[in-house]
Amino acid sequence: MIPSADLSREAMHTAMVNAAVAMGPILRERQAHNTQLRRIPDETIADFQQAGFFKMLMPRRWGGLEVHPNTFFDVQIAVASACPSSAWVLGVVAVHAWQLALFADQAQQEVWSENPAALISSSYAPTGKVERVEGGFRVSGKWSFSSGCDHCDWVFLGGFVPVDDGPPDMRTFLLPRSDYTIDDNWHTFALTGTGSKDIVVDNAFVPDHRTHKMTDGFRCDSPGNAENTAPLYRIPFGQIFVRSVSGSGLGIARGALDFYREVTQVKVGAADGTRAAENPEAMMNCARAASTLDQLVLVLHRNFDEMMAYAERGERIPLDKRVAWRWHSSEAVDRCVEVVDNMFTACGGRALFLNSPMHRFFCDIHGARAHYANRPTSSGENYGRVQLGGRTKDYFL
Repeated sequence: MIPSADLSREAMHTAMVNAAVAMGPILRERQAHNTQLRRIPDETIADFQQAGFFKMLMPRRWGGLEVHPNTFFDVQIAVASACPSSAWVLGVVAVHAWQLALFADQAQQEVWSENPAALISSSYAPTGKVERVEGGFRVSGKWSFSSGCDHCDWVFLGGFVPVDDGPPDMRTFLLPRSDYTIDDNWHTFALTGTGSKDIVVDNAFVPDHRTHKMTDGFRCDSPGNAENTAPLYRIPFGQIFVRSVSGSGLGIARGALDFYREVTQVKVGAADGTRAAENPEAMMNCARAASTLDQLVLVLHRNFDEMMAYAERGERIPLDKRVAWRWHSSEAVDRCVEVVDNMFTACGGRALFLNSPMHRFFCDIHGARAHYANRPTSSGENYGRVQLGGRTKDYFL
């Protein structure tokens, strides 16, 4: 049941996270089915809808919950600890309600007035062709990695709008399901259940009001801010989007640690009968992993708390803060890879079997790490450059 939007921040957080934790057993049971389908089953999407997970970042005026970003973050972690693919789809699809709130009100009306439960997938890489025409744009091409697209009624696609002088104008284009086809090409060994297939568009018309400028998202001043005035919609697009794909990494690492503790507590050596739980190395494995995850979550929670505080005060967020937060998001997944790799190695040969949960966590954390937003090199260099007195080269902040 969807909780009331009138709950206090603390009560809302507890209700949503408890609902995510309660789904854990059934999500684990569906893992094999996810892999077979190569997408999330309809039952899981229905469960997420019923719990209100897709409404977490949706404006209240459309029936959404407008939760604090840390609630969205913690729900994703809880789901990922049980099923990484389900959490990945939840994160990237749920965050789109937040971006749609930045579009012109006419676009919001077109999506939500007839179906407040409508879902939107995405592919932001500007790989298609955009042509300016009267009243809007003509869009064609192929966009990859649109997670959860089978379950969605609309799609966000990235593209460059040609301009006469200066840098290209990058925008997000909103298209209905009737304007594109899905190329069923998702055959992977990691994040198998995400159904991150290709979107194909052939000369579709997109009116101007169904586009959103990335520069507006960077400035925290978008057309939708006229109607959606809550502080939640005054935080940077680049900050909340990257967390929608890094949050799953934290959950995957937590799931790997939970599984390692579960098997290690009962494991007995075949040769000498010693209990694995009494091995100092196993103890240190748990200590290091738990400490790392605790540190990462504390920092990422702090960042969203600071971000929201700026928005609530109506203050502009300093650029050096945004650069640091962007680095923390991508670095978190890199450190989660280390946690999962250590757990995988410590589990021994049994982790090699395809039906081992550790095998799934190992593959999926490396799949998450492959996402552009989770690669720490560019954001780390940018963070270091700013600390040394240079100017940022990254405006996806």
